[in-house]
Amino acid sequence: MSSPLTSRRAARGVLFPLMMVAAACGQAVGSPASTSAPPAMRNAPVAAPVIPSVTVPTPGSLAPLVESVKGAVVNVEVQAREPVAAQSRLRLPPGWAEQFGLPDRPQGGEQGPVQQGLGSGFLVDAKGLVLTNNHVVENAERVRVKLDDGRAFEAQVLGRDPLTDVAVLQLEHAPDNLPHVALGDSDAMRVGDFVLAIGNPFGLTSSVSSGIVSARARDIHAGPYDEFLQTDAAINPGNSGGPLFNLQGEVIGMNTAIVRQATGIGFAVPSNLIHSLLPRLEKDGAVRRGWLGLAAQDLTPDLARALGLNVDKGAIVADLNANGPGARAGLKDDDVITQVEGTAIESAGGLTRAVGLLRPDSKVAVHVLREGKPMELAVTLGTRPAQKGESEVPSRDEEGTPAKGRLGMRLADDPQGQGVRVVQVEPGSPADRAELPPGTLLRQVGDQKVATSQEAAAALRAAKPGSMLLLRIQPPGSDVTLLRALPVPS
Repeated sequence: MSSPLTSRRAARGVLFPLMMVAAACGQAVGSPASTSAPPAMRNAPVAAPVIPSVTVPTPGSLAPLVESVKGAVVNVEVQAREPVAAQSRLRLPPGWAEQFGLPDRPQGGEQGPVQQGLGSGFLVDAKGLVLTNNHVVENAERVRVKLDDGRAFEAQVLGRDPLTDVAVLQLEHAPDNLPHVALGDSDAMRVGDFVLAIGNPFGLTSSVSSGIVSARARDIHAGPYDEFLQTDAAINPGNSGGPLFNLQGEVIGMNTAIVRQATGIGFAVPSNLIHSLLPRLEKDGAVRRGWLGLAAQDLTPDLARALGLNVDKGAIVADLNANGPGARAGLKDDDVITQVEGTAIESAGGLTRAVGLLRPDSKVAVHVLREGKPMELAVTLGTRPAQKGESEVPSRDEEGTPAKGRLGMRLADDPQGQGVRVVQVEPGSPADRAELPPGTLLRQVGDQKVATSQEAAAALRAAKPGSMLLLRIQPPGSDVTLLRALPVPS
């Protein structure tokens, strides 16, 4: 059995607990509904509440369901090199990382030795498209997928999204008649509905467990897009990336995280979220999210009273980026956002998730309450920038830009319109030697002032091989303009 790879969420390795995008930490407490007795006559003793009897259907054997879907569940074997720089990717309160099976993930340029990892996944089309967790294949140098019938294929990572821990693989040289399963409607799942999990815990291929949906929309504060399904179906290290089925054989979640110290508490990425990301991961290799450029917080009853509002749900604008999309569209501090492009907003987290599902540069309708009066604003969304500690995945187009391959850096337009940002630098590259850390603003390349990443890339491509190119830059977090000399490879 191969040793596990340290991972962000569901257990990437055989010995790791599940650590997908996040784990859930809240708990839902419920009690059966009671029906009051008919009104008592005066002076008559009060009757005790009557609890109606409920007949819970007992499912028969799950064997037919297992037989129909298990051929699409795969074993994902990975060879990867872990970064050795110690910087946590997840910003969790002390002790939470271990509690939820999410150990700190280092990131940085220096690479460690090759390690073996193991996870699960599932086929979603007949031509070899596989879904699994991002943390299972992150930093992978080689991915091998083994089917339930014993066939094995090399696989290419088509795309991955660290913020939701979703990754898409394509099997190489595979036939076009592979067994596969469909994504179901996770929003249709109710607490108490039966579910079935299949995966490879601790290397035990095609292990099956069953349970119910224990809770929905769990926010465990592991990331900005937490909205997990919670289940008591047994999930263990090695189940990462495996499917959670409903009784119709549809995938309604991807198993991702567990609570180490608990039994029967596991979490899955909802299938509807996966379905919304899949086209972008297939096409672009990464997910670019919409961005309003503001800080929001939940509208509480006390805040509503202080603002003189008659509503108690929404996201109140606490701060605005001066040049952000929201400010440019006319949003103001203390505006209460109640709807974005037809989606009702009940909290700051709901606002983040709703905007994050929209594409950058799209024009959306934002409904707000300003001093109690409803307003509608048209906002052209920006691109959400990576936050401190987050891993940024370049899109397929960005990975192929000559600037990165030749000079060891990747450029992108600054989401706040400040110019051209260096967003990735390869250790030991010409960009690294020229002291151009990620976050640097490029103002001028040679004798050409640049305002967009396309202009900067064109100017860098035009540089004479073997020359020393003068750059005018602004270091990250600084307003000072400096000069840098960039060696252009021969």
